[in-house]
Amino acid sequence: MSTVTTAATSESAPAAAPSRPRLDWRLRFGALSLIWGFSFLFIKVGTEGYAPFQVTLGRLVFGTAVLAVAMAVKRQRLPRGARTWGHLAVAAFLLNALPFSLFAYAELTIPSTLAGICNATSPLWGMLLSLVALSEDRPTRVRFAGLGLGFIGVLTVLGAWEGFHGLDVTGTVMALLASLSYPIGWIYVRRTLAGTGDSHLAMTGAQLLLATAQLAVVTPLFTSFPAHFAPVPLLAIAALGALGTGLAVLVQYGLVAEVGPTTAQMVTYFIPVIAAAAGVAVLGESLRWSTPVGAAVVLAGAALTQVRPRGRTS
Repeated sequence: MSTVTTAATSESAPAAAPSRPRLDWRLRFGALSLIWGFSFLFIKVGTEGYAPFQVTLGRLVFGTAVLAVAMAVKRQRLPRGARTWGHLAVAAFLLNALPFSLFAYAELTIPSTLAGICNATSPLWGMLLSLVALSEDRPTRVRFAGLGLGFIGVLTVLGAWEGFHGLDVTGTVMALLASLSYPIGWIYVRRTLAGTGDSHLAMTGAQLLLATAQLAVVTPLFTSFPAHFAPVPLLAIAALGALGTGLAVLVQYGLVAEVGPTTAQMVTYFIPVIAAAAGVAVLGESLRWSTPVGAAVVLAGAALTQVRPRGRTS
C-alpha cells in the first residue's frame, strides 16, 4: 500500500546523504510492516463512522501534515515549475487519491484481510504493464512464471473453483483496481518526473498536498457533512494518515537510503500477512483455508516477477 508515494518518487531525485540512524534498520523494517499491515484495519474501522471519501480525505490531511512538519524541520521547499506540478497532480491522483478511495469503498463490502491480499497484487500488475510501457524492462521466463503463479494465487484467494461463491464482486474489483493504479502511477512518474533535482521529501509532500486538494473538491460533492464525529473511527483515520501515509513514508526513505530499494520493498510481502492477522484477531473476520494458501501463492509469484537477470540492477 504503500510503497505508494516513496516508490513513486524514489527515482525522481538523487537521495541526500542520510544521517546515521538511531534504530537498527530491521526494527524500522518491522515497524513499517506493522504500520502498513494495520492500515487496512484502520480503513475498515474508519468506514464504520464516515463515508469512504471522508476517510480518504482525512487520511490525506493527516499524512500531509506529518510531511509538512518534516519539511519544515529539514527546511525544504516545495518543488517549483508548472510542468512539475502538473505531472505531480497526475501522480497524486494515480498513487494516492484514486487507490486510497477505491480501497475505502472496497472495504464497505469486503473484509480487510481480502483488501490486504489484493494490495499484494501490485507487483504482478506492474510486471504485466512493464511489458508494454517500459521497453527497457525485458521479461524473462522466471518473471513470466511469477506472473502466472501470482494470478493463480489470486484465483485461489477468490475461490474461483466455487464460482466465487460469497464474494462481493464490486468490492473485490475495486481493491484490485486500486492495486493496479499503483504501478500505472509508478510508470508515469518514471517517465515524467525523473531527474527533476527536487528531494524525495519535497516531491512526496507536494504530491500528497495535491491529492488532498483533489479529495477536498470531490468529497463535498458526494458526501454530506457528518452529523456527529464518531471518536473511534476518527482515531483510526488519524492513525491511518499520520502513521500509514505520513510517518511510514519517512521510515521507508531511511530504509531505501540505508539498505537499498530492493530490500526496503520486501516490506510489500509482509503487508498481507499482517493485514490478515489483524483482521482476524481484532475485527473477528473469518478466514477460509484458501485465503492464506492463495496469499502465499500470490506473494511467491510477486517475488518471482521482481527477479532480474544477473548483473543488472533496477
